[in-house]
Amino acid sequence: MPIYKMLQEINLKNFPEKISVPKATGEKLQVYYYGPKSYDNQLALITHYLHNKELTKELSRQQAIKFLREYIEYKFPKIKIADNILHDPLQAGLFGDFFHIPFPDPINYRFTFVDLFAGMGGFRLAMREQGGKCVFSSEWNSFAQKTYMANFGEMPFGDITKEETKQYIPNNFDVLCAGFPCQPFSIAGVSKKNSLGRETGFKDKTQGTLFFEVADIINRHRPKAFYLENVKNLISHNKGNTFKVITDTLEELEYSIYYQVMDGKAFVPQHRERIMIVGFDNRLYHGHENFTFPELGEPTLKIRDILDDDTDPKYTLTNKLWEYLQTYADKHKAKGNGFGYGLVDLNGISRTLSARYYKDGSEILIPQGDKSNPRRLTPRECARLMGYPDNYIIDSVSDLQAYRQCGNSVVVPLITAVSEQLVNAMLMENL
Repeated sequence: MPIYKMLQEINLKNFPEKISVPKATGEKLQVYYYGPKSYDNQLALITHYLHNKELTKELSRQQAIKFLREYIEYKFPKIKIADNILHDPLQAGLFGDFFHIPFPDPINYRFTFVDLFAGMGGFRLAMREQGGKCVFSSEWNSFAQKTYMANFGEMPFGDITKEETKQYIPNNFDVLCAGFPCQPFSIAGVSKKNSLGRETGFKDKTQGTLFFEVADIINRHRPKAFYLENVKNLISHNKGNTFKVITDTLEELEYSIYYQVMDGKAFVPQHRERIMIVGFDNRLYHGHENFTFPELGEPTLKIRDILDDDTDPKYTLTNKLWEYLQTYADKHKAKGNGFGYGLVDLNGISRTLSARYYKDGSEILIPQGDKSNPRRLTPRECARLMGYPDNYIIDSVSDLQAYRQCGNSVVVPLITAVSEQLVNAMLMENL
């Protein structure tokens, strides 16, 4: 039985509903576990501890050892558990599956980072490429957590807005990475919410304030640098006032700020513009860091370069759906609107892949000749379109969830190129 399922079966009645966590001031803060998801919290603690024993906070270490004991007692009730097994269960042949993964942390790492709003792990792949070791990850979506764990052997913690989640962030780390949720700032998101009479940006009560959670963590831990990513529309939202609030907040925290809108088409056959925001601690670098964004070239890959030779017929549009999309496009074309499906040029690049791709695939359709309806991209092809390597595990979740995760992800090679410049500047290797 998979460890994840076993942890669900552990009797949780003896786990504390709350614990007291001492703060630096000597005060005590009550930390509450969040009920039915407790086993996920345990798995996050266990996997973070196993991967980062020497970097884990004492609170996290103590709780992880407690959860390990609970698990081992459940699994092996007749075995006496020695302390050395709890402190190094790998030596006892336990939990090896967490390390038999496609993308382990580098052994001789150059720096540490945290991965917030981690999604399917695009930032982690990029930072890993620069020799970075992830010491904390957070992602609230359970399906994205599953994909992340399949590839990195680590269950991300859940809701980063909760104090009990923030308490597990290590005191010291070098870089904070966050592709914080972009729906309140995206062109599509703003249009949809305006039509519903809802507020957008920082006035959005569910997602718009998440930037301030990032700012709070930066303020508490003061990493040497941070790397944030969001939609292009962030700059112009609310006549530029939203972005001014963001930059003013980061500068008030005494960080120098660099930002640039960059298009992933230089690396993948997809037009995907996003804003990159990089910052360095002025208390440490005094504004003398030597950082520049990388120069981007023209597209080199074509859509046909990421396609499989053979695909399952299930990805071909049904006659009913194909007729609907054509009728819908004709109707809006007659009104002078640009809405419609995107039948791609196989020798060109695609539109931007969105999280709604699972619905009908209309923004990126692959032609299959006159005798067949076009088809959607497969989840593997979507992953390639975002720059994920083929050994990345994409099928640990359903196609629907894989489409959503890819549409919400970052273009990995673009993030990698910016990360290289950031890390070199942070480590003063380009001075």
